[in-house]
Amino acid sequence: MSIEPVAKGGAVAADGLTAPGVDPSSPTPLYHQIFVLLRDKIYRGDYKLDSFLPGEQEVAASFGVSRITAKRALDEIAAAGLAVREQGRGTRVCIRPRSISVRASLDGLVHSLHAKGSSRVRLLDFEYVAAPEAVAEKLRIARGDEVQRATRVWYAEAGPFNHLSTFVPATLGRRWRRKDLETKTLVGLLEDSGVKISRAEENITATLADEVNAPPLEVEVGSALLKITRTVFGEYDQAVEYLVALYPPDRYQYTVSLGRDPELDSAIRPLKKAKGR
Repeated sequence: MSIEPVAKGGAVAADGLTAPGVDPSSPTPLYHQIFVLLRDKIYRGDYKLDSFLPGEQEVAASFGVSRITAKRALDEIAAAGLAVREQGRGTRVCIRPRSISVRASLDGLVHSLHAKGSSRVRLLDFEYVAAPEAVAEKLRIARGDEVQRATRVWYAEAGPFNHLSTFVPATLGRRWRRKDLETKTLVGLLEDSGVKISRAEENITATLADEVNAPPLEVEVGSALLKITRTVFGEYDQAVEYLVALYPPDRYQYTVSLGRDPELDSAIRPLKKAKGR
């Protein structure tokens, strides 16, 4: 079992972004930084129920810390009730992350906060790269296939509120240029290119700011961020975009409007009648 090196400066994560690392200059103890990173991996499902976390020696080598620090981080994981320390075997995950699915309108995707007139954008990165495994899986393409990757920071009156990394198949991405991403949303560019958006799959979780995304978001390394990943599909159910968005929680709120689903209502009514008999 192994984990990617995440010493200060970060490593390239499976989703094509820079993986957060420990920061010796941070006032947060190193063992707690490692605890948070491992905890997030457990919550994301990177480590499944009954799987074993890396051992003390491996954690120490991967994060560039002492074995005592690694041991304390794993002890913290166990103390938080996320894993059990088994002598002679290792640290076994003892929880299964739970997720909730919510059905929402596509209007919230097309008319997103990024499209508001008061917003402005700064393009940090625009290039064509080989798709990392996680990106390839989301876009339903082969690992290593070419994708267009763009990284932008969106600003409102209060300052930067979004660090957005988008990936689209190169066959679509070559329909626009750098300057287009400085003035339009990617969903808008897709629709302008003739792609009809039909649906999206979205996941919301939390993460920590690292040395790469903290400066443009104007937050401290290790600050809590809201993380949204989304895969957008066209009318023939082909994946046309995968994005990773990071938000400082004090500058962004995610609001979901819940309504009745006619299909669910029609299925529930017979049950209600049966109970009333």
